[in-house]
Amino acid sequence: FFFFFSFPFSRFPHSTSMSDSSDAAAASSSAAAADVADVASPATEEVTQSFGTMKIASEFEVFFRGSPQMLGVPNEFIGRDLSVDERFLLARSVAEECLKDEELRMLIEKKPEVICYDGFEPSGRMHLAQGIIKAMYVNRLTQAGCKFIFWVADWFAMLNNKLDGDLKKIRKVGEYMIEVWKATGMRLENVEFVWSSDAINSRAGEYWPLVMDIARKNS
Repeated sequence: FFFFFSFPFSRFPHSTSMSDSSDAAAASSSAAAADVADVASPATEEVTQSFGTMKIASEFEVFFRGSPQMLGVPNEFIGRDLSVDERFLLARSVAEECLKDEELRMLIEKKPEVICYDGFEPSGRMHLAQGIIKAMYVNRLTQAGCKFIFWVADWFAMLNNKLDGDLKKIRKVGEYMIEVWKATGMRLENVEFVWSSDAINSRAGEYWPLVMDIARKNS
């Protein structure tokens, strides 16, 4: 079961001034946290969910503060087993909208491991939202008991002529982005980075005949 997220990055300030080194990324994380704390939250609107008496507020200010132990996750959610409601609250806090809250809660309750997926093309320097906010949200999801898989779309970046289509440069930028996330405080215990080139090459005998068949039937 896969759980797809579209992170609301547009609500946060962007920056393109982060250095290529992970040390610089770590040094800038405290300043970035201050920027995030100043962001105005959306209007408060409590919504009572049908699954019980628990109320989830659309205003998630409590989650903008993190703990020294884990970026983006409050202390009260660390160091103990979380209830289903608490795991749901952590997972739900990363998105502005959820199509069906009751289905998300049921997924968390019934499935031993919920898979969360996000993909990106390595294409250049990382901005503030991508570096800090994504690390916060991934930490919340893994703390809620999810496994997070990043699809590093290096071949697709080459097809889109990112970094002049130079696959070696694209690979280096992908590695740089992973190092930035480490430096900002993303916990990687339940995080996996899957490179599209590795995944496709490992099953080339299945992938390319399928691509050719789709092309043949749609040309």
